[in-house]
Amino acid sequence: MTTIDRYTAAVTGRGLSRHHGRTLARIEDDTAVQIARVEARADIDVSKIDAVTMVAQRAMQGVAFVSQIEQQLGQTVPIAVTRLQAVGDLATLAMGQVVTDSVTKLRRY
Repeated sequence: MTTIDRYTAAVTGRGLSRHHGRTLARIEDDTAVQIARVEARADIDVSKIDAVTMVAQRAMQGVAFVSQIEQQLGQTVPIAVTRLQAVGDLATLAMGQVVTDSVTKLRRY
């Protein structure tokens, strides 16, 4: 051994090790942020579903109530059945429109 060779593996290895560590830490941080975004989006979507469910449930109750009143009044005054049906249909369509509008508005959030 007449020549002395520089030993650079330790220095290079340590530098690479730190670089890899920082890179992995950055990847882990980015992953955590992306997961938080996905979970937040899921929470928002669940809230939208709950809102649509509430509006639809109330509309169905309203339709059932209007139908019940329509039937009772139709039995009381048979000559008014056609007109009662027309009013009931208009009310049902209006409730359906409210449900549709709610869904449309929720899409914007």
